[in-house]
Amino acid sequence: MFEFDPEKHYPKETESRVVVRFQDCDPLRHLNNAKYFDYYFNAREDQVPKLYGVEMMDFIRKYEAAWVVYNHNIAYVRPAKVGEWIRIMTRLLWHNHNTVVVEYYMTDDNKGELKNILWSTMRYVTIKEGTTTDHKGDLKDYLGAISLNADITQMSIADRVKELKRRLLED
Repeated sequence: MFEFDPEKHYPKETESRVVVRFQDCDPLRHLNNAKYFDYYFNAREDQVPKLYGVEMMDFIRKYEAAWVVYNHNIAYVRPAKVGEWIRIMTRLLWHNHNTVVVEYYMTDDNKGELKNILWSTMRYVTIKEGTTTDHKGDLKDYLGAISLNADITQMSIADRVKELKRRLLED
């Protein structure tokens, strides 16, 4: 069962290294547009337990609530190609009392070229009724510890693409 540890350092960004599989590509040997979602969600599902020591089911059992996606915003910048090693970074970009925005982005293996970015906006809802509920207890503290708390009201996905490209060039 999940317990927030206020003494623990919770990284703000997670990272995975993945190879683009042939079966996930289109005839042009580019990662199929719909497969980006699978790569992102699988990476996040693998990363969170390793870095934070918690499984999604721990939250669901403890709070009898889960996040439900109600918006995706995705930008395809450069194709990921069959056989290419890529990096997938994820982070909680923003949250409030009942909503989270998770940012996923993909680069080449050397983190020099931005390939894609996705923002997923999710509402926190009760399992039984399916109604919106607030983040409570340790969960609220946990979200505060891992969130970047970016001002997303002043940012578009296009702005974020420019910012990430610039940051990758600087690193």
